[in-house]
Amino acid sequence: MAEQFGILVRIVVLVVATLLPLINPAGSAAIFHSMTLGIPENERRKMARSIGISSFVLVVAATFIGSYVLDFFGVSLTSVRIGGGLLVAASGWKLLNAEEKTSPVVTDVKKVEARAFYPLTFPLTVGPGTISAAITIGASLKEPGVVLWQRALASLVGLAAVAFTVYFSFRFAAALIRFLGATGTVVMLRLSAFILMCVGVQIITNGIIVVVQGMEHH
Repeated sequence: MAEQFGILVRIVVLVVATLLPLINPAGSAAIFHSMTLGIPENERRKMARSIGISSFVLVVAATFIGSYVLDFFGVSLTSVRIGGGLLVAASGWKLLNAEEKTSPVVTDVKKVEARAFYPLTFPLTVGPGTISAAITIGASLKEPGVVLWQRALASLVGLAAVAFTVYFSFRFAAALIRFLGATGTVVMLRLSAFILMCVGVQIITNGIIVVVQGMEHH
């Protein structure tokens, strides 16, 4: 019993430790704040909840059915990485070159809310790197000593913890920005945008390397 519990705990830790650094909730929170300037705080809370739920659904789908969906459409994981990497790099570049807003401006609330899934959930929060990692986790969660439903439950607990961290970070993004101050916010936002662009480039590079290695083998 103790051994089974230890295995389940390892699965939860594996899921959280693998996905959380890729999602980077703190950096994403700064981007979320910058893209929702001017809308009421209660609307921000609703968006944060929506993004948290959407993130959970995406990582669950990628973990449990991602590999089957790719096989059905004949799409390789490498193609997902390259295509998603382009999206992430483009989003990072756009944010990096966005005009700095020194004060909140009134924006179209419905237009801002429409960004909750794209691009705020995908690809800025749950990007191709996260999806690829989730698919890999789903394919490799075959621990001896526990049955399938136990592995699935442990995975869901880890995924829920990751999604809650995303919601928590976005929910209190304004408090984080106030803590950082105006200068710190600009620095964190630009740094997060630059890192996001670099992550996209790295995802593309990894995909190209896999393609080249496959060509060399043939």
